[in-house]
Amino acid sequence: MKPKKKESQVVQVFRKLIKNKLAVFGLMIITLQLLMAIFAPFIVAYEPDEQILEATELPIASEGHWLGTDNYGRDMWTRLVYGARISLVVGIISVVIGLAGGITLGLLAGYYKRLDGIIMRFVDLLFAFPGILLAMLIIAMLGTSIVNVVIAISIWSIPGCARIVRGSVLSVKKQEYILAMKSLGAKDSRIIIKHILPNCAAPIIVFATMRMATTILSTSALSFLGLGAQPPSPEWGAMISAGQDYMWTSPHMTIVPGIAIMLVVFAFNVVGDGLRDALDPNMEYPE
Repeated sequence: MKPKKKESQVVQVFRKLIKNKLAVFGLMIITLQLLMAIFAPFIVAYEPDEQILEATELPIASEGHWLGTDNYGRDMWTRLVYGARISLVVGIISVVIGLAGGITLGLLAGYYKRLDGIIMRFVDLLFAFPGILLAMLIIAMLGTSIVNVVIAISIWSIPGCARIVRGSVLSVKKQEYILAMKSLGAKDSRIIIKHILPNCAAPIIVFATMRMATTILSTSALSFLGLGAQPPSPEWGAMISAGQDYMWTSPHMTIVPGIAIMLVVFAFNVVGDGLRDALDPNMEYPE
């Protein structure tokens, strides 16, 4: 009788994750957003900036506009779909850049004691500013645009990631196999990249997932304040900002993008929670 083949760690994590019903629901929402972003031109009948002036402020469930239209006669469903693309692109780019900076600083601070004080004081300096105010300060210096929003949120993401990675490195580098590698004369770069970084992957993955939620929410908040995407961009926060003057006559102009933001942020948060539990070796799941 052949011995049962051992499952890879990725498969084990996935099996644990799908046992979490909230995480599965979150994955479904994220998948839907991805499909909307990728296939946007094929699932809508209008252009996001196309104005139909004879059909302004149509309510939900109107003929040809099932989510209604805004004050310029632009189809709300179309703008919602293209807004998903903006949110994902900004979120992914911001998180990737933030992770690159945070992981680098965290690895250096955790591994080299002489750099720890300098790097962590810089991180503490960034933490001294509330996140959204730090982003607003950066945008005020660089100017209002979606590109500068990406830069601002990337910088805002660095300190949190650096602190998480540093804590993991401090724990991992005390392991016996790391001390053995040092005694054998292995280069620091090899130890850091091939042995320490992979063992810090779990908290980094959880941080990145939950950071996506924060990034999407922050992008919407900055656009709502007029510091991010500018009209007529179909960004969800900018759509809410444009619709706030029509709350009593056309409430769907703010409610529809507001629900979209709420669902996506909720989805990334619950998936992040699910991943944290699935990556925890002490967490037990019923078979």
